[in-house]
Amino acid sequence: MSNSIFQHKQTAHCESGVISNLLGHQGLQISEPMAFGIGAGIFFGHLPFVKVNGVPGTTYRIWPGAIFQRVCKRLGVKMESEKFSTPEKGMLALDKAVAAGIPVGLQSSVYYLPYFPPSYRFHFNAHNLVVYGKQENQYLVSDPVMDTVTTIDPESLSQARFAKGFPAPKGKMYYPVHVPAKVSLEKPIQEGIAQACHFMLKVPLPMFGVKGIRFLAKRVANYATNPGDRKATLYLGNIIRMQEEIGTGGAGFRFLYAAFLQEASVVLKNDQLSKLAGELTQTGDLWRNFAFAAGRVCKSRSASDVSYKELSEMLMTCAASEEAFFRKLAQVKF
Repeated sequence: MSNSIFQHKQTAHCESGVISNLLGHQGLQISEPMAFGIGAGIFFGHLPFVKVNGVPGTTYRIWPGAIFQRVCKRLGVKMESEKFSTPEKGMLALDKAVAAGIPVGLQSSVYYLPYFPPSYRFHFNAHNLVVYGKQENQYLVSDPVMDTVTTIDPESLSQARFAKGFPAPKGKMYYPVHVPAKVSLEKPIQEGIAQACHFMLKVPLPMFGVKGIRFLAKRVANYATNPGDRKATLYLGNIIRMQEEIGTGGAGFRFLYAAFLQEASVVLKNDQLSKLAGELTQTGDLWRNFAFAAGRVCKSRSASDVSYKELSEMLMTCAASEEAFFRKLAQVKF
């Protein structure tokens, strides 16, 4: 274990940010985009049967924890990971690790983190942060989406770690126990790219990948039957919230993956990846335009200059753009 002072780096997304910061502390410098790409973090899913705060869930990234597992496996990092039956056991284990000078990754609910502005505090249970010390009964927190380190009181942290709902964090804590001194990134990059292409293009279920974007587009078109209906506004609002407010958001994940491809093009000496990075950035812009237009529809709550049909068409354009991109990426020769 490294005994050096923990270096906080602000990142775009919590899970890939925690990976970058924890591994960096152990001497393995890996950027956030590289962690996101090797972990094949880019994804899409619309889950009408999984309700988040009572409305269907939409995700623009792979499920929580998967990036971490994939990065560790591909880079040969061994992690200690635990969940707990009671808050008392969870906080005791955290205190023990922190007393030993080990920075610890935690899964938490955003709702109970008092350092977030009130407007950002809602019931989202898959937020990752690092606790790297304790001072005068306050835990020292490196939350990768914040620009600087902060503190949290034991009661709030315990509530955040043991929040009810889906997914229940159950006090999950994790930290590296073996980090190789040197790693080769070529094979992990190639495996990460192949896996991302598979998940975006070949998952047979209609709710996932490029098919999932089209699936959502059709559902949004159906919202038009009652455009002033509170349920339509609520559902549309949640799509935007999942895209723009939780962690990095949909467009942000596209920009993050584009940054990964830029880095990968240098490591693999492959100009094609750099060109594709530019194309994905344009797709990110399409998602941003959709969120902006959808936000206007939500705010007006009545007739708007943008219709649900037009929003559906914008999503179909996003789907076509992503399909073209991933088909080209899947054909890159290494």
